[in-house]
Amino acid sequence: MIRTSLRQLEYFEALAETLHFGRAAALCGVTQPALSAQIAELEEVLGCRLFNRARRAVSLTEEGHILLPQATSILQAARSLESSGQRPSSMQGRFRLGLIPTIAPYLLPPLLPALRETFPAFQLELREALTPHLTGALLAGEIDAFIAALPIEERQLTATPLFVESFFLAVPASDPDFIAPPVPPDSPALERLMLLEEGHCLREQALAVCTQVKPVAMKRFGATSLTTLLQMVANGLGVTLIPQMAVPSADTIAGLKIVPFAAPAPTRAIALFQRRNGLRRDECDTLAGLIRETWKASEQAGRGVLPG
Repeated sequence: MIRTSLRQLEYFEALAETLHFGRAAALCGVTQPALSAQIAELEEVLGCRLFNRARRAVSLTEEGHILLPQATSILQAARSLESSGQRPSSMQGRFRLGLIPTIAPYLLPPLLPALRETFPAFQLELREALTPHLTGALLAGEIDAFIAALPIEERQLTATPLFVESFFLAVPASDPDFIAPPVPPDSPALERLMLLEEGHCLREQALAVCTQVKPVAMKRFGATSLTTLLQMVANGLGVTLIPQMAVPSADTIAGLKIVPFAAPAPTRAIALFQRRNGLRRDECDTLAGLIRETWKASEQAGRGVLPG
């Protein structure tokens, strides 16, 4: 009789990868005591210790190192079998997707109708939050995947690239400093750059763009949404960075002008993140493909780019 379960091997793989009981439990979506109990039961069944447990560190024993490639091979085969068996019903049921605030309002309007038309049984549940919060939610099993900007330094996650978009500069329409774009990276006007508050990845990207000037306006102004920043710009309070996907909605704001940067224009890479050993890889791959198609269609239709 086989007494070793796939669940135990999955917990073993997660602990071997993280070497931390709390993080491994979060990765598997269970409590730490439940994971510890399953690891202990696996060790009892195999008749050996798989981990050295110290007060501040966890490490694989020699037996653990021997078991790891075998466990990985078994789990890969099981996941492949499960995916094969589920293929006829893929893209059905509940899927919890997170998005950062500088992507959600601009990507969802074209994406949601495409999802409803292509996969009507796909029940998408959405969460908008900052990258650190989405990362924690994914590791805790509260969401199935999220869309954000690269890079994210978290070894328990894997990223599927979606697309790369350019940055532009939003300025007051009557601003004399921007009569002749494109904007060079050392333009004095960038000293008037206004940023989103701490925690937004767009803030860090804006600072990375403006390495040759020292923004002054950011000390006086801040906002929690790009929409608020654009309204501030339209009223002459400064300038701000805007991603390509937000350009169409920005064009509807009176008193606002969008201008390009000098080549090479700054960009950001967008990706779909999932847990490294997650079981919804097929759905994530299908969703990523649809997002790429939606973005490509948006570009070809002239949405998300400046008019020629």
